[in-house]
Formats: sequence, structure tokens, C-alpha cells
Amino acid sequence: MSDINHIFSNRCWVQGKLQPATVHCKNGQIIAIDFFKSDNATDVGEDILMPGIIDAHVHVNEPGRTSWEGFETATKAAAAGGITTIVDMPLNASPVTTNITALNEKIDATKNKLTVHVAFYGGLIPENSSHLEQLLQSGISGIKCFLVHSGIDDFPNVTKIELEAAMPVIAKNKIPLLAHCEIHDTLIDTGLASDTGNYVKYLESRPKKWENDAVAMMIDLCRKYNCPIHIVHVSSAEAIPLIAAAKREGLPITAETCAHYLYFNAENIPDNKTIFKCAPPIREKSNNDILKKALLDGVLDFITTDHSPAPPALKEINSGDLLKAWGGIAGLQFLLSSAWTSLKNSMSLEKFIPLLTLHPAKFLKTTFKGEIKVGNDADLVIWSPEEFSEVKSSDVLHRYDISPYVGQQLFGVVKKTIVAGQLVYHDKQVEDKIKPGRVVLHK
Repeated sequence: MSDINHIFSNRCWVQGKLQPATVHCKNGQIIAIDFFKSDNATDVGEDILMPGIIDAHVHVNEPGRTSWEGFETATKAAAAGGITTIVDMPLNASPVTTNITALNEKIDATKNKLTVHVAFYGGLIPENSSHLEQLLQSGISGIKCFLVHSGIDDFPNVTKIELEAAMPVIAKNKIPLLAHCEIHDTLIDTGLASDTGNYVKYLESRPKKWENDAVAMMIDLCRKYNCPIHIVHVSSAEAIPLIAAAKREGLPITAETCAHYLYFNAENIPDNKTIFKCAPPIREKSNNDILKKALLDGVLDFITTDHSPAPPALKEINSGDLLKAWGGIAGLQFLLSSAWTSLKNSMSLEKFIPLLTLHPAKFLKTTFKGEIKVGNDADLVIWSPEEFSEVKSSDVLHRYDISPYVGQQLFGVVKKTIVAGQLVYHDKQVEDKIKPGRVVLHK
């Protein structure tokens, strides 16, 4: 592209609809919009021109577990997928982000590595109540907690007791509390221990009831403390009516689902394929169809990846052991394409685009992102919803090329990604020497 400062598209998503427009950028900002083709504009034709995608749920794992993923590889993969901002979760790195010292260490780890922008969540664990106030005032985008073991021993789950102590403090700071909603009294014996590769038995070991009960508890606490809560990675369709009722009541609640709960279905997951293991698990098609409708109806607010990669050995790729394998989907690069492929037959582009742009921007209170308008950051993506391609291992820019999306035919081909007015991805290549991404902290 000869000039990324002036771009015309017949399908520019601006003012809530697709229409012909030229977007003018300078010094990393959008400075003007013309609703015609300007003489000096580069014409991208029928390709969609829209704000850069925001993935509000990513595990980068740096510092400490950079061998799993790191800021350099994660942000390159994000750029290749049309994502211009990610929000990093507080666990899986070492140290976990549960105090200001750990947050600063994580910020230091981003230096000279960011192809796209990165914001951060802090963590709530039983032992960090004395650090909570300072962490809440540090510029983070939210506080994350688990209601069940996180998989990382240094990020233990909280109970209702710790939540009741923390939520008034969080509410006072008007920052959302993000909850991994699974809760249980006893583990369910489905026979997985004696048949460790059986996906149905793994699915049954983490039933919808765990998720439903946890969502119900969080809604009750939200009502009691008027603390903004966000339900991450909703996978149980049975939780949808609970969330819908809480929203009708006017409670400060938001919820997301993930692309893999829309694209994949349990019926099609072979045994011993640990690459599909995540928690909550990928459920049945009938369940996942209800999640799609909940996005259409506005009960679910946006879509994320919950990108949580691990080395092949930790994923037990060779053994196929679902009991031992790390639970996480490597999907950061494929948020746009997998979500669009899943939803293109059930919703319009005008309805779809805000699920990846405007809605997560509003949730994160990133004032200058998520829309094409004058004064906003020049974070843009150009893509074709009609084109499709098969994902090859060589295409994957995560630290490891293992992903359940390899081999899938996905609609939605990203042509170019622009971050802070700079072209970082084009012609299937990430610009290695350009690092325009910055740390996003709220003041």
C-alpha cells in the first residue's frame, strides 16, 4: 500500500454502518473522514475498512513463562489476525500480576517487543488484599479471579469470603471484576482417570452446573455490592437466562464468549486430541448455537480468544492425555476469521463488527479505540469477509504452531493491519522492525 495515511473503502465501518468513506490519518490519529473517495486516497475497493480488533482476553505468559508465549510472538500473531489491542491476563506469567511490583515487571518485559498495543488486568487471590487498592489505581483494565483452581498454583482461586471482602473495594474504584465461573464442591468421577483420552468423559467432568452455579453466585454478589462484574468465556447456554435477567434488572454485568465455543462442537472433537482441551470445555452444537443467538440478542457483549497456549509437551500432544494436558486454546491469530466463519450465516457484518471492536472498547473504557472517528487512534484493519483460506501450520505466528484451527477453512482474510498509523501487517507478512504498540494504562 503506497499511502496508509489516506485510505478509501466502499465498505468502511463508520457511524455504525458500512458505507463508502476515506479515512485520513496523521501522527497515529484519525484526523478526518470524507464520505467519498478523496483524490489522494489508496483505494481498497470492497475490502472492509474498520477499527482494529480488540481481544480483551489473552494470556501472554511473559515474564517467567515466555517459553509458552511472549509479547513479541503474541503481538505479531495478533497483528496477522487484524487485532491492534490485546489485554493480558494476570496469571501464567511468573510472577503473577497480583501486586504493583509484578505489574511493573510485566510492563518492563514489553519493551521493544510490541507490534500491537497491550493493556493489563490485575489478579485477585486470597493473599493479596493488602495490595488490592494500589493495584486498582495503577491503570489496569480490570481485576481477574478464579472460582476454581486456575491451573497455576501461584494463582489460587478465591471463595465467597474473599469476594465479599474485595468487591466493595473494587466497586469503589469502578473497575470490573472478571470471573472465571466454575465452582464445585466435589470432583465428578466420569471415568476419565481410566480413559484419559476420552473427550466426552472430559466434557462430563466439567458440567454446565459448575458454570451456572458460579454465574448465579456472582450475580448475587453484584446485586449486593453494586460491583461491576464480567463473566469471562461463557460456555454454558444454561447461564444465558441468568445473565439476561441480571441485565434486565439493571445490574452492572457484562459477559463474553470465545471464538472456539462458536466454531467447534464437542460432537466433532476426536478422542486423544488435547489441542481442543480448555476450561470450561467446548460443548455440544445445540449448546453453542444458543451462545450465537445470545450474541445476536446482546446478552453476550463481545467475543474473545482466551488465548492460552503451552508447549507441545505440556499439551500432551503425543500422549493424548486429557487429564494431564494443559487446558487452553491457541487461537489469538484467528479471532476474526473463526468468529466470522461461525456467525456469517446468522448475523450481518454491521452486527458482527462491533462484537470485536466497539463493544470491547466500551467495556475496557479505551476512549480512543473501537470506532473510526476523528480524534481516535489510527488502529485499523482491512479484510475480506468473502474470501477464505485453509490455515496451515506455517501460517501460525504464535510461539508454537499447534492450534485447533490448523487445517480449518476460515472465511475472513486479513489483508492489512495498521497500528498507530503504521502498517505492521500486509502481504501475509509482519513487519519485524516496526514496533508501534504501546502499553495502555488508564489514568
